[in-house]
Amino acid sequence: MLQLMINTFKKGSYMVVEGKTDSDRFYIIQQGQVQCYKASGSGMQPFILGPGDFVGVVPCMSGHLQIETAIALTDVVSIAVKKDQYPELIVKNTPVALKIIRTFANRMRQMNEMLTKATLNTVASDSYDQIFRVGQFYEKTMHQDIAVYAYYQYLKTRPVGPMADYAKQHFVALKPRTHAVYFEPTKDLTREYPANTMIFSEAQSGADMFIIQSGEVAISKVVDGNEVTLALLHKGDMFGEMALLENKPRSASAIAHTNCKLMVVNLANFNQMVTTQPQLIARLTTTLAERLWSMYRQLDNANLKDPYQKMLDMLSLQIEKQKIDIDRMVTKGLQTDLTPKDLVNMCGIANEMQAKAIYDFQTSSHIKLVDGKIFIKDVPELVKQTSFFRKQSEN
Repeated sequence: MLQLMINTFKKGSYMVVEGKTDSDRFYIIQQGQVQCYKASGSGMQPFILGPGDFVGVVPCMSGHLQIETAIALTDVVSIAVKKDQYPELIVKNTPVALKIIRTFANRMRQMNEMLTKATLNTVASDSYDQIFRVGQFYEKTMHQDIAVYAYYQYLKTRPVGPMADYAKQHFVALKPRTHAVYFEPTKDLTREYPANTMIFSEAQSGADMFIIQSGEVAISKVVDGNEVTLALLHKGDMFGEMALLENKPRSASAIAHTNCKLMVVNLANFNQMVTTQPQLIARLTTTLAERLWSMYRQLDNANLKDPYQKMLDMLSLQIEKQKIDIDRMVTKGLQTDLTPKDLVNMCGIANEMQAKAIYDFQTSSHIKLVDGKIFIKDVPELVKQTSFFRKQSEN
């Protein structure tokens, strides 16, 4: 039987503190107001939460450290929900779970914009013309399989747009030589995408969510001729949920990083799953929480100025995401599947700075390359060093 605890916090007391490990529960505010903020230097503005809002849900569901500090502005009454109680809470009160998911989706859209601005010092447009710019970028970088899909989606949305003739000419020229698939949605419950093909483009409309059954998917944005990789997703991960939940254009592109097999979830079967498969909602909540935690952490990385430090910190972030027991890594290194180029893209380092950044990174005492992939010599030392970089950037 579900038994939830009522917690009261006096005005001025801390509910959660950034960086602490007490993330085994989250709070649903019943009465009062709470202010949340991150450490100085993060670029995030404080915000206020009230009745019906949640405190500490991202670190609780993702199993990471607290990502922000929450302080009671008034006396606060809240319900404490432990992580292991969440599946039962879904069964008893599905609307609460759906509100959490929609809150996550909204927060992720805001974080996408903040992260892009912090990484590339600008914000991408959500207009249909952005799809054309995406196609143009990938054609220039010799990724024709991605470009041809973007040109098609631009022509579909702007058949008489200002760049329609250009897009049509390049689509016709590229199409016979590419492996792009699924230009139009289908009723298929599973789809297969070859490596380096586009699943959907940023600014494209669409209402399908995807679950990765095999392979890897990169979530990225293109701004002012630069690409930033927001996430690299693996088997079991979900993506595309924001368009499904909010009925808004895609906020980022999804590209098959390797050959992929995906399960397709549309609004109709999502609503059915909500009522019949609470475990799916629990899994989706955890997935979104982990992604949001990663975006908060990536925002810290974006505030580092030195490309070398950014790349090392991004490598450390990938370790943190895997929740590896760092204390057990003292006497042995760790082989990754990442290349220096992968890290450059994740950091959004400008094209003209990439060659030097990769050279400096490859000569680092922390790593060596094995068949082109990064091997970390001393994981605890890497994490310790990058934590120092981030502390410095806060000052």
